[in-house]
Amino acid sequence: MADKKGEVVCVIGASGFIGSWIVHLLLHRGYSVRATVKNLGDERETKHLEAIEGADSHLRLFQIELLDYDSIAAAISGATGVFHVASPCIIDRVDDPQRELLDPAIKGTLNVLTAAKNLGVRRVVVTSSISAMMTSSDSMVDVGEDSWVDEDYCRQNELWYPLSKVLAEKAAWKFAEENGLDIVVVHPGMVIGPVLPPALNSSMQLMVRLLEGRDFNEKFFMTLVHVKDVALAHILLYENISAAGRHLCVESLSRYDEFVEQMEKAYPEYKLPKSSKEKQYGLVESEAALKKLINLGVEYISMEQIVKDTIESLRSKGYIS
Repeated sequence: MADKKGEVVCVIGASGFIGSWIVHLLLHRGYSVRATVKNLGDERETKHLEAIEGADSHLRLFQIELLDYDSIAAAISGATGVFHVASPCIIDRVDDPQRELLDPAIKGTLNVLTAAKNLGVRRVVVTSSISAMMTSSDSMVDVGEDSWVDEDYCRQNELWYPLSKVLAEKAAWKFAEENGLDIVVVHPGMVIGPVLPPALNSSMQLMVRLLEGRDFNEKFFMTLVHVKDVALAHILLYENISAAGRHLCVESLSRYDEFVEQMEKAYPEYKLPKSSKEKQYGLVESEAALKKLINLGVEYISMEQIVKDTIESLRSKGYIS
């Protein structure tokens, strides 16, 4: 591992599930990190970051608002690289999708990229989602580097989160092309694993609901990936100059009923909701898209270990018994 002592990078959205692990791995690799949170006065955003080894001397926290360019520029100033992880993730009820999801995702991304361009940042790693790649076909979920979710389908079905991700990503690529900014994009699947922040993200909340036997969408594909692998993927994409384009970050893709069956065998004490066994959508994964990160050095943690780490973390924090 290269010695990164003295190299300054900025993590936008550092207090979240993925962001906090990126900070953790960056500090471990010797980077100096400028990390952003929404509220410096809220220990739920800051305490777990300040507890990471090396934070006392190599971590500086900044309070930002995604729609406030000046606050973002202040955090990025002096950094050679930026990890843009911050974006609202609301998968349940959305009262005002434009205000709650679309504006922060799209305008926030453009503010980050504009600041990065103006301040001479070498590369920006943008966190998107597999939901920006998945098509709306009734017979196939096609996951690949060249696939994009259907925007009209999202609007018609009020799928505001995937719409926010695809619009933000397209805006990012357009900005990068027009302004000569070097960006790469990560598309994680359902990110679970050990939790650093005190609150659960949406994916971990879904796991709690599943383990409690509550209703679950059977058409929801379990595109699992360990949070540590997602964090490492971001860093490797920053460090490898030859890396380019979009990068699918998923260890395993399985149908809901298949995943439930595996969970039941490993953890029979949990009463998972039963599948109706109705025919589900097919699933195709792009070998080339998956291999891009493997070729950079990501050695995916197995699905069995992902589930184990997730359950043990949820147990240790008292979310499940």
